Amino acid sequence: MTDDGASGAFLAGQTGLIVTIPEAEPAVGAWRERLDPGARAGVPAHVTVLFPFLEERHIDASVHAAVAEVLAGHEAFDLRFEGCGRFPGTLYLAPVPDTPLRRLTLAIAERWPRNPPYGGRFAEVVPHLTIAQDQEPHVLSAVEADLRPRLPFSAHVSSVQAMLKPGPPQAGPLVSPA
Repeated sequence: MTDDGASGAFLAGQTGLIVTIPEAEPAVGAWRERLDPGARAGVPAHVTVLFPFLEERHIDASVHAAVAEVLAGHEAFDLRFEGCGRFPGTLYLAPVPDTPLRRLTLAIAERWPRNPPYGGRFAEVVPHLTIAQDQEPHVLSAVEADLRPRLPFSAHVSSVQAMLKPGPPQAGPLVSPA
């Protein structure tokens, strides 16, 4: 499960909602830059809340207000990144606990049911921070071995941001939970 489409291409006008994890950059930044197309497109280390979200042309002040309303009951939380996980061809960091991220995804997906996580391709959405995509198992093993000494680290999540593809997230949070 990766943030981009099945082809790995980013589509103009496509958006998502993410929580950025700047604390991850020292550990994973160089690997992401080499092995994650999202990083090369300027997207920082993050965990996806909902992708795809709405087309960019549909995001206006009322959408920002609706997202803020949906997320208003969610409090800021802390995560630990203690180890890696894999999807076919993909290496990621697994956030612990992942329940607050699952709740954010569920809340947004319930508000915008025509935009299921990852287009509805997966029965279960697994919160993750992608490090490498479309790689052979031996490459993923080498990256994982390099990352082990850099783990664990913690991160504080206090906002959800809009992300446009390609490019970095919009400046500023859509919502800052209490």
